[in-house]
Amino acid sequence: MASTSELSEHRAGRPDDIEAVPVRHPGRWVAAIIVAIVAASLIRSAIVDPNFGWHYVGKFLFDSRVLHGMVVTIRLTVLSMVFGIILGVILAVMRLSPNPLVSGASWFYIWFFRGTPLLVQILFWNFISALYPKIVLGVPFGGPGILHASANSLIPTSVAVVLALSLNEGAYMAEIVRGGIISVPEGQSEAAQSLGMSRLQIMRLIVLPQAIRVIVPPTGNEVISMLKNTSLASVVAYGELLYAVQIIYGVNFKTIPLLLVAVIWYLVMTSVLYVVQYFIERRYGRGFSRDERATLQARWLQLRQRGRR
Repeated sequence: MASTSELSEHRAGRPDDIEAVPVRHPGRWVAAIIVAIVAASLIRSAIVDPNFGWHYVGKFLFDSRVLHGMVVTIRLTVLSMVFGIILGVILAVMRLSPNPLVSGASWFYIWFFRGTPLLVQILFWNFISALYPKIVLGVPFGGPGILHASANSLIPTSVAVVLALSLNEGAYMAEIVRGGIISVPEGQSEAAQSLGMSRLQIMRLIVLPQAIRVIVPPTGNEVISMLKNTSLASVVAYGELLYAVQIIYGVNFKTIPLLLVAVIWYLVMTSVLYVVQYFIERRYGRGFSRDERATLQARWLQLRQRGRR
């Protein structure tokens, strides 16, 4: 029989008694120190540098002109997104149509509006009267006109901005909606066809209600982008938030403080939208397993990237 000392030596050499030593990552500590130093320097500069003009920021943060510009920004975002979503759904359905003329028209629309800068589109619609001084609605190809109107009166600056933002957003939403529709298994559409349902009924009653689960979360990202894109309307003197602060600093020359006012309000509005988007994504992620949720999140990311390309 083995002696007590031999058993003790045998147990001491077992792998279970090996002490695990955590791997050290000196690079992480170096990176953390660098980030902390840079952050502290930026914070100190923002506090000490008088050019930031924080007292002017506080003075104009709740100025009535700034608040009115913020309200205009929110209204412009809501209107443009509503029209853009409706147009995106229509374009996505057209894009998936078996009719080559219909799908081709949708493809051309998406290609054109995604391939030209939004700023150019805003300027184009604002100066549309230079191309069409009078807008006539009636029978095409030289037929009698029913409605005659001046382009300047029919499409003022406010309408031009909403048109540009909505038409541009419709192209991006079309890709998001199309991706959501494709995510629905084809077997369900085939089963609906076997029951005698038309293509429109299948799309409205079977496909779109299920695609919504994939479409809604990336749409939240589009709303945030739209909120920021409304600042481009300042180039045509439309009274949104950025233009409101431009008018103020054009008089008192406090450019940086007024721009900081705009930055603060944009951050407030986008932060609210981030919170709403978080709850929407969590709501539409219910009912999925962990692997399915990861796949769904990857699909949402792909839709966002596809919409931005």
